[in-house]
Amino acid sequence: MNAPTNAKRVAVALTLVLACGLAGCSGGDDDLPAHVSAQSPKINDPRLVARGEYLAKAGDCSACHDAADHTPLGGGMPVNSPFGPIYASNITPDPRFGIGQYTLKEFSDALRYGKRRDGKRLYPAMPYPSFANMTDDDVAALYAYLMHGVMPAAKQAPETKLPFPFNQRWGMAFWSLLFGNREEFAPDPGQTAQWNRGAYLVQGLGHCGACHTPRGPAYNELGYSEKSPWYLTGGVNDHWLAPNLTGDPGSGLGRWSARNIADFLRTGHGAGAVAFGAMAPVVGESTQYLTDADRNAIAVYLKSLAPQQTYGSYRDDKRVRVQTERTLGTGEVERHGAGIYLSFCARCHQVDGRGEPGKIAALAGSPLVLAKDPTSVLRIVIEGSASPVTETGPAPQKMPGFHGQLTSAQIAEVVSFVRNAWGNHADPVSDREVERLRSKIHQ
Repeated sequence: MNAPTNAKRVAVALTLVLACGLAGCSGGDDDLPAHVSAQSPKINDPRLVARGEYLAKAGDCSACHDAADHTPLGGGMPVNSPFGPIYASNITPDPRFGIGQYTLKEFSDALRYGKRRDGKRLYPAMPYPSFANMTDDDVAALYAYLMHGVMPAAKQAPETKLPFPFNQRWGMAFWSLLFGNREEFAPDPGQTAQWNRGAYLVQGLGHCGACHTPRGPAYNELGYSEKSPWYLTGGVNDHWLAPNLTGDPGSGLGRWSARNIADFLRTGHGAGAVAFGAMAPVVGESTQYLTDADRNAIAVYLKSLAPQQTYGSYRDDKRVRVQTERTLGTGEVERHGAGIYLSFCARCHQVDGRGEPGKIAALAGSPLVLAKDPTSVLRIVIEGSASPVTETGPAPQKMPGFHGQLTSAQIAEVVSFVRNAWGNHADPVSDREVERLRSKIHQ
């Protein structure tokens, strides 16, 4: 799916604002589900607070809500949407700048339906359509932790100031009616308890679709479960591609085992891949702390997903591998990109493209390398990347960026070479694609 243009986004937004205005939307919504009590119970039971702390890690709340000075959940970090920066709020129990005055019902409305205590709407950078899947018990436990397990922080997050028409928050009520989700997760009776647990974590608390599902012109995820052919097929966020998580054997997880997936969530390493970019802190701050049972459940669910939006292919053929290795071994520069790979990449990623297990990512057969959208591969070459810090995984490694050493044409050549070496088959990239990305990330 091609990313929508800014003109299309503006047109959609104006349509939503106009339609909402004609419908008499005021930013309020009296039809929100009222599953939880409107009163805030004294939920300071240490066991409930501890359960909420686990859920906060599983939901990776700190990734967006920690302050720039690392104050836990103090807010202020920007989420870079296509319309401008959206600043994460302070979710500590501070009564003035945080959520200290929120009742459980008000907290639930914000978390699951995008409605703040003051009646204003949240932008969908907050993945409330995913959190709508959460059970009442989990919402209450998370509330207990935020109110009784987090230190108040008297920090005011910057105000989000998007250009017109995106600054019309009341229009988000209409957005929610069109694109949101208000249904609590319903277990599939035809699946195992483990599958259902994995589906609940992926679709709800883990909000994997917020990054891994492509979005439409209204910044809406194109599906919230496997019922959509677009769900978890890959999405670009803040100039990183979150890859396809369906069973696509090329650019997806089709060649990964459930064990590979569980290991990746625990250590950031699996099936020769290494967590990169925005995924590295997700592993470091969230998924490594999941229980083995939850990581295995996620793996079982993801492995059940049929291949969708398939692209690229890999053939583990000895003849093809030997041919590529011979090209690199002789420095056959007439094949575009081979000489660049030999000079800048082969020392770590090896002549055979298989990297070093538990340390350096493999490029041969890498779903990221084979992705239809090469954004992440290009950005890693330009800026470099670092693997996550985990308690049980290998020591973190850092790949340098080559923005000062390679031209856009050279980056295009070496990435195109990698996408068609050792049995990889994916379209080459152009120097124009590299130039566009460099201009966006200013490298």
